[in-house]
Amino acid sequence: MRLKEEQIAKLADRIVADLETGNQITLKVARQQAVKSVAEAIRTDLKAEEDLEREAEQLLERTLRTAGDLEGIDRHKMLKMIKTKLAKDRKLVL
Repeated sequence: MRLKEEQIAKLADRIVADLETGNQITLKVARQQAVKSVAEAIRTDLKAEEDLEREAEQLLERTLRTAGDLEGIDRHKMLKMIKTKLAKDRKLVL
């Protein structure tokens, strides 16, 4: 899922605010620094997901090419299966 920078910033701010409001965290750094760190974590996670998606698509294309472009195959379902397997192997949560 592609998020704009503004959306990432708002999401990070909301996460920190909700954690503070629920007394689930006590900040040891400035609030803005905490928001910045959360935003960076979100960006890192999104990049990992995009990389996984790209790799899954490449693997699907290679598989279909070597198998002779099987007719009747559900490409979307197969792509999802490949992504799930790659994510599990890399211990990523989608």
